[in-house]
Amino acid sequence: MINQKKRVMVAMLFCMTVFFAAQAAAEQKGMRYSIMVSRFENRSNWRGQWDLGDAWGAVLTDSLNNSGKFIVLGEKDMRQDALDEQDFAASGRAAGGGKKVVKGQMTPAQLLVKGEITHFDPGTSGGGAGVGFGGIRLGVSGGTAEINTVMYIIDSSTGQVLASKKCIGKVTKQGLSVGIDKGGFSGDVGGFRKTNTGKAVEMAVDEGVLFLISKLEDIPWTADVITVKDGKAYINRGTREGVAEGQTFNVGKLEVMRDPGTGEVLDQEIEVLGKIKVSKVKEKLAICDVIQGSVKQGMTVMLLE
Repeated sequence: MINQKKRVMVAMLFCMTVFFAAQAAAEQKGMRYSIMVSRFENRSNWRGQWDLGDAWGAVLTDSLNNSGKFIVLGEKDMRQDALDEQDFAASGRAAGGGKKVVKGQMTPAQLLVKGEITHFDPGTSGGGAGVGFGGIRLGVSGGTAEINTVMYIIDSSTGQVLASKKCIGKVTKQGLSVGIDKGGFSGDVGGFRKTNTGKAVEMAVDEGVLFLISKLEDIPWTADVITVKDGKAYINRGTREGVAEGQTFNVGKLEVMRDPGTGEVLDQEIEVLGKIKVSKVKEKLAICDVIQGSVKQGMTVMLLE
């Protein structure tokens, strides 16, 4: 009987080991896309003393970053600030000593997320008297906070809308209500999430992020061969993007089919000319063995289907 129990336990441990190993391998195969949140336009009838689009963008950027599925770049205004600072440093008016201004190092976004806020109710209509401090309002009764948005996923290289989703967040609080005071949203994402309004925004954002993740398998993941030497191909993706040792990729020439009248991209496909296998990977690049065909600088790298 004891031996039988031992065999059962060994079998269970083996199955658990295989399960977790398979799960880890599956997660390792998940490739990461660089993504940027563009400004969401407030198309609702609500006009308050704080910027609804800024609050939405901050929560969405934070949620995308915490998902672990993306390389989240700064929002458009953040990247513009970085460009302005580079230009200022290069103007000769800044004290730089021997430090040189480095340009051309900003990570490009493969995907853009933008959209419109079509309806918003902060849930204050049913609120009673209360007190406010630090931008947060506490009332003795609560209403229903609701936000409706339309989210678009855009291919940054073509400008094509890849998918869209209507997202709704709705939170009803009875008794003590928590809302946004006229001081407004000040960039404190953690504090904002605790308010009724923040919970509604977070609910809609979570719906949008889950939808975006579900669409990744339909979006081609690509890289470029930056150089080839001594039988090794160097590609511009690394651990940051989910590349791992032992992975195999197709390599070839990317053919883009355009409408001759408008120049619009109609389709993209790769003419496979070779295959590479990752032998060493760093944060932002991978070194690969050429295992088939002829691989040259500038060719496109794609995941094996």
